[in-house]
Amino acid sequence: MLAHTIHGTNLQAKRVALVHGFTQIRESWAPLLNILPDEYQYLTIDAPGHGQSSHVSGDLVQTADQLVATAGPAVYCGYSMGARMCLHAALGHPEAVKGLVLISGTAGIADDTERNMRRQADRELAQHILDINVDKFVDEWLAQPMFSSLPIDAADRAMRKINTARGLANNLLAMGTGSQLPLWDRLAELRMHVLIITGANDTKFVAIAKRLQQSITSSQLEIVTNAGHAVHYEQPPIVAALIEQWLSAHQPPIAKPTAIKIAPTN
Repeated sequence: MLAHTIHGTNLQAKRVALVHGFTQIRESWAPLLNILPDEYQYLTIDAPGHGQSSHVSGDLVQTADQLVATAGPAVYCGYSMGARMCLHAALGHPEAVKGLVLISGTAGIADDTERNMRRQADRELAQHILDINVDKFVDEWLAQPMFSSLPIDAADRAMRKINTARGLANNLLAMGTGSQLPLWDRLAELRMHVLIITGANDTKFVAIAKRLQQSITSSQLEIVTNAGHAVHYEQPPIVAALIEQWLSAHQPPIAKPTAIKIAPTN
């Protein structure tokens, strides 16, 4: 099982599994977790290569197995890298994934040439992480344009630096976007309700989100204004409200008891 923390003790409450993005840890969900509806049980997970799961490795299919073994039946909510992990879980274990929330997520790179170029870039970046170590890499990572609208106090810089260079490098090599086989042709298999959230300023992922919404039958797309890639850190009250409304509509907080059939007596 992956390292995780369970928030809430109501055994009848529906569970929501939260999977963070690259360079983060399970505690990174705190800003959103603190304002999500408390009638659900939440399980925050350290993804492979991160936090207390830094020693764990494997590709995205294996990671999907590990997620489900850790969280069990639940609504799976992932951000960026975590969204790709949760999408694999939904396709590989549809019986366990009762609902799916994709925040700034993608189904992969469809073009072979572009994907091969990204795989090589991921390899170079993995070596770069090993060369400069975590502290400097996290600073470089957060200096990217995609995080330009992320408030300094929401960057969870100190928590990201808990990670190890080897764990992050292994994660990037095994399950970076360049290593991921595209899932676009499989999205029609999804039968659970799906909520797709992206920041309006993240134009690349807005286009991806619209394609996801068009490809997934039971999906809802929400584009949040005045937000970029880290939309749930830039506009946490809005994102929490969107998730709460969607959960209320599709995932009532109390699990229905299993009906017990009693054989008639003679």
